[in-house]
Amino acid sequence: MPHIHELYDFVNAVFIVHEDKVLFVNHPRYGKWISIGGHIELDEDPDQSLLREIAEESGLEVEIMSHKPAVGSAEEKILYTPNYMEAHDANPPHRHIALIYFAKTKSGDFKKSAEHTDMRWLGASDLDSPEYKLTPALKFYGLQAIELAKKWPTNNS
Repeated sequence: MPHIHELYDFVNAVFIVHEDKVLFVNHPRYGKWISIGGHIELDEDPDQSLLREIAEESGLEVEIMSHKPAVGSAEEKILYTPNYMEAHDANPPHRHIALIYFAKTKSGDFKKSAEHTDMRWLGASDLDSPEYKLTPALKFYGLQAIELAKKWPTNNS
């Protein structure tokens, strides 16, 4: 997707966990392993974008590990709270403001998107492998997602 704004765009990233492993994709445009995610389009709120990216890039049914109370109205939609937020370079001087989410799934049967050259479930010990060249932040998010999934009750809202 082309950039919406000259200097910053909002994006999401989701670290999906299954059986103590987290899903990473090999993204050819960036030439590295990253999480699933993408731009929040002008006609989307962050929740819509997050769920669209998960469906497009993995086909997995997930539970977002975020507390979201069942309140609101037609005028008020409570959104998932990101686990973290960050700003990072994306074709400098352009940068992304990323909303980082953690999710879990009952099935490890993802559908690889044509957008990526490979997808793999990585365990905690895989995150330091030179093969994946993960940044310190990606390793941190992956480990944090795995740890939260161990404690997260199913169907929490």
